[in-house]
Amino acid sequence: MEKTALLAYFINFRINKKTIEMSDIEFDVLDELYFVTPFDKLLEELAVKDEELKACLLGLLEKKWVKCFKTMDEEVLEHKLDFDNNYKTYAYLATKEGLLAHNRL
Repeated sequence: MEKTALLAYFINFRINKKTIEMSDIEFDVLDELYFVTPFDKLLEELAVKDEELKACLLGLLEKKWVKCFKTMDEEVLEHKLDFDNNYKTYAYLATKEGLLAHNRL
């Protein structure tokens, strides 16, 4: 690879890496969401407090990195989402964007 191409690759890599900001808990949560996973299972697997997981999932929803499900195969549409009242009853799945962000780190 030529020096200029190699330099361009590393500059592009650093720029792309900087655009993704993810906390450790966000990374760990996304790591569990390759398949639809209920809230209780996430709590059990991650050994975090309820409120900490709730805040993380809300942040991931805002970033569009996760989706919510009523059942294992029934997605909650964004305009019908009542996260504050139902977050414990929802199941979660990483979106394509969330998985791409997770795998880039």
